[in-house]
Amino acid sequence: MSQRNQASPSEPWHGFFRELDTAATEEVDLQCVGGFVVTEMYGLARPTADIDVLSIAPVAQRSELLKMGGEGSHLHQKYGVYLQYVGGIVSLPYDYDERLVPMFQGAYKHLRFFALDPYDLVLSKLERNQPKDRQDVLFLARAIPLDLNILKQRYPELRPQLFGVKENFDANFELWLEMIEEDRRRS
Repeated sequence: MSQRNQASPSEPWHGFFRELDTAATEEVDLQCVGGFVVTEMYGLARPTADIDVLSIAPVAQRSELLKMGGEGSHLHQKYGVYLQYVGGIVSLPYDYDERLVPMFQGAYKHLRFFALDPYDLVLSKLERNQPKDRQDVLFLARAIPLDLNILKQRYPELRPQLFGVKENFDANFELWLEMIEEDRRRS
């Protein structure tokens, strides 16, 4: 699997997290998803201004970290990046939390980062299905490279979590598989 093995994130993220780390009063786990993970964990060269987090635990720390590092905060103005809580908004396969991958181990005193594994990360983008989500999926399909059989095995875990017409998601998922296969034929 092709992941970057960075001790710490790139700037401006590293400076932003150093300051957030000083505000935490105990060990805090952040489960990360989205473009931040694609760029920092897997190396896609595209800007992202937010770090989407599914969970900030313990919950007692969430409010303070979001106040200090959320959109519109002093740290957002200083670094141009911010923390965005997306728990309950992003649909994920069952047991995704058993497959989380540590990021930046030991970089901070209190903050502990965990990323979705690449297959759950891809599936987390299906519900939104915007052009940049499809670009992220193609990038991950190339960089990992993704095993399409694993995606097909995990999709039934995600399907019950999706909001809306399930058949539309089924069709989009099939189109994503075709998109990846077509890209591989051209390469």
